[in-house]
Amino acid sequence: MRFGLFGTGHWAAQTHAAALEGHPRAELVGVWGRNRDRAAALATRYGVPAFDEVDALIEACEAVAVALPPDVQAEIAVRAAVAGRHLLLDKPLTLTVADADRVVDAAARSGVASVVFFTGRYQPDVAGFVAAAAAAGGWHTANAIRFASIFQPGSPYAQSPWRREHGALWDIGPHALAILLPVLGRVTRVAAGDGPGGLVHLLLTHDGGATSTVSLTLDAPPAAVAAEFTFYGDNGIETLPPGGASPATAFGVAIDQLLAEVDAGTRDHRCDVRFGRDVVTVLAAAETARARGTFIDLPAR
Repeated sequence: MRFGLFGTGHWAAQTHAAALEGHPRAELVGVWGRNRDRAAALATRYGVPAFDEVDALIEACEAVAVALPPDVQAEIAVRAAVAGRHLLLDKPLTLTVADADRVVDAAARSGVASVVFFTGRYQPDVAGFVAAAAAAGGWHTANAIRFASIFQPGSPYAQSPWRREHGALWDIGPHALAILLPVLGRVTRVAAGDGPGGLVHLLLTHDGGATSTVSLTLDAPPAAVAAEFTFYGDNGIETLPPGGASPATAFGVAIDQLLAEVDAGTRDHRCDVRFGRDVVTVLAAAETARARGTFIDLPAR
């Protein structure tokens, strides 16, 4: 399958492009970026042309892989879906529920396959844990801690404007929700508050009454970087494994799963754009809850 790559940053080069180049059933056919010089450099690195126009690259491919800020991704995803191109997108899907609805509607109308890349969900040990925990049921609560430190000198994400503006809630919050939702169910109520150092804390209520807490930051002291995820319930205590596969390897699994959707003609991937919209809905509610200092109830879909 011919893929067009949209994006030129570290994640686009080291994860998306590397995985596409190494995949036996994928062909990288071109690169588009907001910075033409960086697009040209990345395209040269992988021996493909750089495109000046979004629609020209969409025309040249069968599927798009997008590694861009979520608000930019939203517009490209809609245009690609309308053109009948399959979607391999990054998290979060968008920054607003309205934009997420646009992407979902465009994909549904065109009948294209879609996969949203929540890294852990494509790592075999993490995916196996999530499936087993969801099947077991009986969970009362879960606690997630994701403390990153991306603004240190030398970090490839230190100068990311959208991460600085929107913070941990929108950058690593999707990773936490991608684990919580399939195990505990749809979120029905959200509360959120802030702490020092860019910390944001979520208290979530799920269908059936289970609860979860999530603590996130992108600006932890390097000695305090942590990734912990624990479920508590009828069967005891279970802790999420760390996920041993590299991001590029996990992205290769995402390519496999998108191709499987296309081959089978199905449109029910567990992390498709509809799931991506569910995650955005929780994040947007959490943003409102932070601003208002109150609980926000989520409408049923």
